[in-house]
Amino acid sequence: MLTALSIANIVLIERLDLDFEAGLGVLTGETGAGKSILLDALGLALGMRADSALVRQGSDRAQVTASFAPPAPGTPLASLLADNDIALEPGEPLLIRRTLRADGGSRAFLNDQPCSAALLREVGGHLVEIHGQHDDRGLLAPAGHRTLLDAYARVDTAPVAEAHAAWRAAEARLAAAQAAVSEATRDREWLEHCVAELHRLAPQTGEEVELAEARAAMQKGEKITGDLAAILEAFEGSAGGPALLRGAARRLDRLAGDHPLLAEALAGLDRAIIDADEAEAKLHEAARAMEYDPERLEAAETRLFELRAMARKHGVQPDELPGLAGDFAARLDAIEGGNAGLAKLEAAVAESAAAYTHAATALSDRRTKAAARLDAAVAGELAPLKLDAARFRTLVERLPADRWGADGMDRVEFLISTNPGAPFAPLAKIASGGELSRFILALKVALAEEGGADTIIFDEIDRGVGGAVASAIGERLARLAGAGRQLLVVTHSPQVAAKGATHFVIAKSSEGASDGLVTRTGVRPLDPAGRREEIARMLSGAEVTAEARAQAQRLLEVA
Repeated sequence: MLTALSIANIVLIERLDLDFEAGLGVLTGETGAGKSILLDALGLALGMRADSALVRQGSDRAQVTASFAPPAPGTPLASLLADNDIALEPGEPLLIRRTLRADGGSRAFLNDQPCSAALLREVGGHLVEIHGQHDDRGLLAPAGHRTLLDAYARVDTAPVAEAHAAWRAAEARLAAAQAAVSEATRDREWLEHCVAELHRLAPQTGEEVELAEARAAMQKGEKITGDLAAILEAFEGSAGGPALLRGAARRLDRLAGDHPLLAEALAGLDRAIIDADEAEAKLHEAARAMEYDPERLEAAETRLFELRAMARKHGVQPDELPGLAGDFAARLDAIEGGNAGLAKLEAAVAESAAAYTHAATALSDRRTKAAARLDAAVAGELAPLKLDAARFRTLVERLPADRWGADGMDRVEFLISTNPGAPFAPLAKIASGGELSRFILALKVALAEEGGADTIIFDEIDRGVGGAVASAIGERLARLAGAGRQLLVVTHSPQVAAKGATHFVIAKSSEGASDGLVTRTGVRPLDPAGRREEIARMLSGAEVTAEARAQAQRLLEVA
């Protein structure tokens, strides 16, 4: 709740520091004293639009600092601050500071950490609800009605959210599988053709290199066949080189013992014979490898061209064709097994959808029962607030299936009818300013501690009423504040003012000559005597009479 508010250079407020407590606090003052300025300053701190017109004339900058009790751990506000890296020291207040320059620029801070105005508005929505004559926030926003009803019904929507997330996840898995199978099915004929084609070709890793080398060798062999034959002829037969060397070696072997040099010569001949034999073997091996066979060359070239053409067709290297054949076969297998997988995924979607529907239906039933209780509770508050001809209804409407979500399958909206026989319509559309504030009060009292911010501000909720109705408004405000909340009420009603636990008076003063007149707005808390005097002023007008003081005293005593 709000614990302190400091304002500097906002319109007529030069400098103001206020401390607040829990319970019902009332703010009073003469018309034009500047009560709205106080609310505008607080609104600026809560992230409302920064209007340079709020900067006090003659000042280059305005500033508002609001201090709030620290949020309890685990609350939505504590989570929001943690998600945005706003540090909270244990036991320390949450400080909001907003500065506004005369040129229109503004800056926002949470615990002295810079933040966006959007984050400030979101945080402010958790801290304070402001209801005025033409308020379009809080209870008037249908987007929040479902949350308020759920809080009133004390329901936990987490199981529905979890069931919805599981349902959507199952649908996502099914959609992904269906897309994969659909894509594969579209390519079935092409895949079957490719697999058959590659099966017939039966490519082998490394085959393209081997064929290319063999083809090149045969092409060279065609050119050197005659030379190889002539060379081999020199090696073969009795007149060939190796035969002549062996004959010379036999004759020299008989003479080698006659002289050492002859032995050395024989050893040289033996080495030459070995080298000649090796050379002849290599020549025969090369002749076989390079043997020109037109049919064999044509077969190698045909196979090589087929491999390379298939590789170009699929945009891969020839050595990648065996792996590609395996990939295509696997995709075909996936098509066959995909339908069985789809059936399982479809069953999972149906199961999760049924679980969600069951949980959401149970939640809807609880909402419908709680709506009836809330309608009765609000109806009990309308007559004392001079709204006895009005009717209130909480609409719980089933949404189309495509709009079901983590919050369930219902649309919830608060509706009213202000006259007998008139149709029900949204609060903001058919209620006048005074009626609207009283309807909001009736709702707040009925909702009691369920949901909403800890600090609630009502701006002139008692406009246009007096006497018993004003007293009834004051009683309900006090009751609502007694539920552990803080209520601040701007009021013109002495009956409402008398119900306050704390009382602030807002006054305007002027100083200086007519040509240099300075006007200021100030706010001060009142002690019991001051409260009696202010309520007496509200009762009697400009001149406070003894009768007014006595009546004010009676109001305070009754309160």
